[in-house]
Amino acid sequence: MKRNIVIATVAAAALIGGGTATAIAVSGDEEAPAKKSSVQASNDDTGRDDADTDDADDNDADDRAEDKADAAEDKAAKDNGEDAEDRAENAGDAKAAQVTAADAIKAALKDTKGTAVSADLDDEGTKHVWDVDILTNGGAWHSVQIDPATGKVVGSHTDRDDDGDDAAETAQIRAALKGSSVTAAEAAEAGAAKGTVTSVDLDEESRDKAWEVDTTSANGTGSDWRVAPDSGKITADRSND
Repeated sequence: MKRNIVIATVAAAALIGGGTATAIAVSGDEEAPAKKSSVQASNDDTGRDDADTDDADDNDADDRAEDKADAAEDKAAKDNGEDAEDRAENAGDAKAAQVTAADAIKAALKDTKGTAVSADLDDEGTKHVWDVDILTNGGAWHSVQIDPATGKVVGSHTDRDDDGDDAAETAQIRAALKGSSVTAAEAAEAGAAKGTVTSVDLDEESRDKAWEVDTTSANGTGSDWRVAPDSGKITADRSND
């Protein structure tokens, strides 16, 4: 009577990874040919991979939607009424503003205590200067000039009420600032994400109070923005649309 000895070799790693395991049957009879059989294993990890892919697709869709919204805001903020001369002037302002609007405001407040209400990069003949308006706790108005190249105070004076309307304007500004948690410097920092800030000013007259921020790109393209005084959210200024 013939005995058959079957030696089966199955590699576990091959089965798990979707490989092929080979079993070889060896006969006790030298004349009987050896037989081979193959077993194919499948990979069952595809479900987890599909879930990861779905999450990645959702994140990509959210990123694309956010980028599209940002592009729309950038387009709406651009000042389309500028000509070549305006852009050249804007580019000069951007180049001169080595000290940012936010830093100029902070430097001015170190010189004069109070609340910064505006900061403008003015071109005074042959040089630029940051002109920061500060409302003191006592109700006086001060104008502090900051060198945009060094950040140093180059001038400071108290503004005179020549036209007699400072009291009414001050009351209106204080009312607008009452519900504001965003300072002029913080509004400037928000605008800096859009370009070089050349002006920050409190809009106390409109129904939706906001900080108005002007920026310019390296090529001189100007853009107008509004920063919410309660949240700091920046949006395109569409008041001139």
